[in-house]
Amino acid sequence: MTHRGTENLVYAFARNSTGVLALNRPKALNSLNHEMVEIITGALEQWRDDDSVHRVVIYSTSGKAFCAGGDVRMSREAALAGNHAPADQFFTEEYELNDLLANFPKPVVAVIDGIVMGGGLGISMHGSHRVITEKALAAMPEMAIGFCPDVGATWMFPRMSSEQSAPSKALAQFLCLTGYRMNAADMLYTGLATDFVATGDAEAFTDMLIAESLDEALEFYSGPRPTGSRLKAMRDDIEACFDFDHFADIEAALADHPNREFCQMVADLFAPANPTSLVATAELIAANCTVTSIRKALDNEFTMGARLRRDANFVEGVRAVLVDKDRSPHFDPATTGAVDAAAYADLVD
Repeated sequence: MTHRGTENLVYAFARNSTGVLALNRPKALNSLNHEMVEIITGALEQWRDDDSVHRVVIYSTSGKAFCAGGDVRMSREAALAGNHAPADQFFTEEYELNDLLANFPKPVVAVIDGIVMGGGLGISMHGSHRVITEKALAAMPEMAIGFCPDVGATWMFPRMSSEQSAPSKALAQFLCLTGYRMNAADMLYTGLATDFVATGDAEAFTDMLIAESLDEALEFYSGPRPTGSRLKAMRDDIEACFDFDHFADIEAALADHPNREFCQMVADLFAPANPTSLVATAELIAANCTVTSIRKALDNEFTMGARLRRDANFVEGVRAVLVDKDRSPHFDPATTGAVDAAAYADLVD
């Protein structure tokens, strides 16, 4: 599939019986901004009730990334100006898009050939098919920017499953709190991905999906799945240390766990995290393990995220990771033990 010009942030059109969404903001690794959310939402709302459109496919025009997240720099600039309304509006509309995808009445196929993080997972993981290549790399890295996992991740991660992996709160806590980067084998193991095609076949797979059908494209191009998931190998350790509602209990379990190599890896992953985000996120995941709809989960994410975005640690985290890129944030409180977990538990239900 070729696209002329670079002026469209998202190419949205119907071809044959397929609604096509091609993400086209390569210099920003397709990070979602307000205009992109509006284009995608408008197209989906049109196609939802159009009997001539049988399925939707979402992919990237760039070979490097599907979508690396949301435009959090904008949120930081708004916070610095003391005007949170633009960011509140962006997240409100982004979460409405996530809910729309999760409840879409037709197949939605995301073709993930490269990086998918944060908001990129929000526009892919809620659809019916997540087709990945060996280049796929997924993560929710919000701890380092003083934020929390959102876009429905705290709904999806505890509920995703595969033939090899049952739904797990512990796995959700591990993935969200550590920002662990899942490779293709990990994504297939957990059920975050549903299908696999080789990167060299991704474009041809998409073309056949559009020209013929999803079933034919999957039958023709599905390749041998990558194996050797590191998450699978660590699963017993993850269940032993992360199956708790509160971060203090996770810390205590890690302190007592006999596999010190695993615990050191976790400590290294925790090192760049905002302590407040760690404590708040554990409370958010615990709450969203019990809600009965993604809409309620998204509402909890919005409430928690709005609180964290109004904290100086968010401005500092985005500065350290995305603006100055010195990776040397100064978070306050500096330790998780100094964070009042109850204050964040009270925000969600």
